[in-house]
Amino acid sequence: MSRGVRMGLLGVALVALGTMLWAALAQLPGFGGASHPYRDLAVAATFAHATANAVSSINFDQRGFDTFGEETILFCAVAGVIALLRPVHRERRRTVGSGGQTLESTSLVVYVLFPLTLVLGADVVAHGAITPGGGFQGGVVLATGIHLLYVGGHYRLLERLRPLDWFAQGESLGVVLFGALGLAGAALGADLFANAIPQGQLGDFVSSGTVPLFNIAVGMTVASSVVILLSGFLDQALAIRAAPHQDPGERDEDEEGAA
Repeated sequence: MSRGVRMGLLGVALVALGTMLWAALAQLPGFGGASHPYRDLAVAATFAHATANAVSSINFDQRGFDTFGEETILFCAVAGVIALLRPVHRERRRTVGSGGQTLESTSLVVYVLFPLTLVLGADVVAHGAITPGGGFQGGVVLATGIHLLYVGGHYRLLERLRPLDWFAQGESLGVVLFGALGLAGAALGADLFANAIPQGQLGDFVSSGTVPLFNIAVGMTVASSVVILLSGFLDQALAIRAAPHQDPGERDEDEEGAA
């Protein structure tokens, strides 16, 4: 396909996209007006399903299929980054100590904040249907809370408390659980990703139907993804080093050992 044909197709696509956007935007309510149809419908659906947090209701109930796409994008993005960060030819992994010199006050603060941050992250995930927060926010808090150990100069301890194989499985399990919950709605005779189980009472911890379950699934994926992502960056910064230069005729140490 020639450059001229490609540019022509691009021009046609841009004109079509611009036309559709113009037609859609022209139907929006005026800025600053009193008419907000989406808000009115979203809030009514939120209370109809006994979900106190309207944002969680929209994310995990009213447009759960979109959220599943966002979770899948995160999963694929982290997989791509880790693939790029893997040691390549002539790179070797070295043993990393506990870290450089760290102030005693910093270590003390980390010892105090480490358990508190993990509890806070779990609380944000668990209460995402009734208070601000949810699986995305709580997952990030959990993942960064674990890495407070690195800030306190305890990288070796971080490696022991962060088994990457477990987090890789948790990342996949969260995506599978989210998809299974969506299919369960269709299996129960409703729509895909529909909130088809009893919703309980508004404001109760056990309420909102499937919304808390979706929060847990997303929390698992986000926490595991961020842990894996940060581990890749830390490995590149601390553990991965280029191997000493060798002449073409020299054999690599690994090759000699294998021989």
